[in-house]
Amino acid sequence: MNLVDTLAWLVDIPSETGQEGRLATALAERLLPSFGEPGVSRIGNSLVIGHRGGAPLISLFGHTDTVPRQGQGPARVEGDRLHGLGSSDMKAGLAVMVHLLEDAEVRAGPFDVIGVFYAAEEGPHDENELEAVLDEVKWLEESELAVVLEPTDLSLELGCQGVMNASVVFNGVAAHSARPWLGENAVTRAGAWLAEMAEKSPEVVQVGGLEFREVVTVTQAHGGVANNIVPARFECNVNYRFAPDKTMEDASLRFAEHLEGADEFEIVDTAPGGRVEEGNAHIERLEALTGAPRRPKQGWTDVARLSARDVPAINYGPGEADLAHTVDESVPVANLDVAFESLRQFLITG
Repeated sequence: MNLVDTLAWLVDIPSETGQEGRLATALAERLLPSFGEPGVSRIGNSLVIGHRGGAPLISLFGHTDTVPRQGQGPARVEGDRLHGLGSSDMKAGLAVMVHLLEDAEVRAGPFDVIGVFYAAEEGPHDENELEAVLDEVKWLEESELAVVLEPTDLSLELGCQGVMNASVVFNGVAAHSARPWLGENAVTRAGAWLAEMAEKSPEVVQVGGLEFREVVTVTQAHGGVANNIVPARFECNVNYRFAPDKTMEDASLRFAEHLEGADEFEIVDTAPGGRVEEGNAHIERLEALTGAPRRPKQGWTDVARLSARDVPAINYGPGEADLAHTVDESVPVANLDVAFESLRQFLITG
């Protein structure tokens, strides 16, 4: 298969979060002839592909799951783009990984090149299978560079933001809606606070010469129990994206400042940011080979999980982040070839 056919094959194997088993099996069967059984390890619905020898280790990472389907059909090519669920995030990156691992010159090159295809990235942070993979295959921490093929539109995206979610509550007093003065409306009590949240501007934070934008966003809201009852409780989720220079304690304190004015709040989900690598010779060589611009990763990726284990990591992939999770997700076909050839040269030249 060429790269486009491989991507269409991947897109047409459904793999919403929690349903990655069929795709893991298909990938294992495809890569088995290149590596033999010792080179194909399965951990849950995740795969570690390749042989660890004595050469410097470069690892490639890609998550196999997608967000839920929104009515998309099979993969299709229109003009210079391939459309389909997961095409940008991140089955385009998986297609490049597959072809790199199948390439005989890459396997014979100066590095031990390992591919990690892992499940459940799009779900809750604690259910991401990459954690279990890294726990079981400890030598992955010897990687001199980990390339996470998340969608970056062929830019080198360094680090990544941390993320927190908080449950925020406003309390009121229930009453009949015909006599609202006998109660206190929790939804309208929250109005001024919500308006203030809407007016918050991104806070620019410089890390390693890159500008990360810290943002706070209300992402869900729930209030009321019936059409004829003054709501006694209004609850919303607030999402905070913070720069990778912050510790979790610092981020929690700053988040609390943003949430002032609410009756109650509880931080319910957290993930640290990913380190911005500086002075890494492999990244500098990849930058020289690709001519790709350096950018901050405005979002969270498993660069953070790798950073926590002191593995140098970078985001570089053919997908377009702006189209991730959209109904008409697509990827430029040309990006596949550029990403493949750039990484192939990086891996065979040393």
